[in-house]
Amino acid sequence: MSGNIPVLFVEGDSLAEAWEKSVISVYNEGCDIKTEYDKADDPPSKDCSMTIVVKNPLAEPMIHRDFPGGFNDLQEYVLEVLDGIKDHLIRKSADDIEDTRWEYTYHQRLFKYAIPGMKEIYDQIEMMSQKLAETPYSRRAQAITWKVWEDNFCHDPACLQSIWCRLLQGENADQWYLNTNIRFRSNDAYKAAFMNMFAFIQLQLKIAESISKHSDKEILLGRYVHQADSYHIYGSYFREFKERFIKALETRSFEERTYRYADMKMLMDEAIPDILEKASKMK
Repeated sequence: MSGNIPVLFVEGDSLAEAWEKSVISVYNEGCDIKTEYDKADDPPSKDCSMTIVVKNPLAEPMIHRDFPGGFNDLQEYVLEVLDGIKDHLIRKSADDIEDTRWEYTYHQRLFKYAIPGMKEIYDQIEMMSQKLAETPYSRRAQAITWKVWEDNFCHDPACLQSIWCRLLQGENADQWYLNTNIRFRSNDAYKAAFMNMFAFIQLQLKIAESISKHSDKEILLGRYVHQADSYHIYGSYFREFKERFIKALETRSFEERTYRYADMKMLMDEAIPDILEKASKMK
């Protein structure tokens, strides 16, 4: 029916498989729609509402070779989300228009959520972990990023909206699986989604380890679900996308289009000191 934004669904055993399917799906089945970032001669974007299911978040091959970026970029983004290595780049006041630093980081919103006029700072990830350690079946373990008093008015509001987690018991009575839902209001399918998903699977693992510490239970990773209200490929990327991504589909096998994270982890870990030094010098 014309006038309806497509609602698409893909699933894969591994992250690399699921992300690849999602990008193909929106490119082939998404609607044509303009964006607020288009230049006059840009074609409209391909867009949809997307649900991506990664059945086994740690399954190999985990890394797709055709995400736009390198291993250092991927490791840097993980450290940004999990450890807050760029939280010092956030401007002190949303009202100070002369301060051109960032309006937020995901780490700050998740681990140090602040409300004007209140002294308390909320570590939402720790709160989720404690909630699920006490009540594994709780439906209330979630973290949010949206700040109504800021994000409705700022230039670059948070794309990530919420994280929701729940535990399900396995066959072994002491073995539990952490199921995770991530919701974005807006997600760049080609340029950002893979790095987003990779980092939030690392966060899923961190939450599982925290719950285990609080509960003395073995917490494994259950399925990871990534939902985006607007999952899109910008029209300005189409030439690059066809020459890089589509061409790879036609000329290389899936094994040749992916990497095993286990084979790359040492390389990525070795880059951490340089990444930390680089981040500390950013102003």
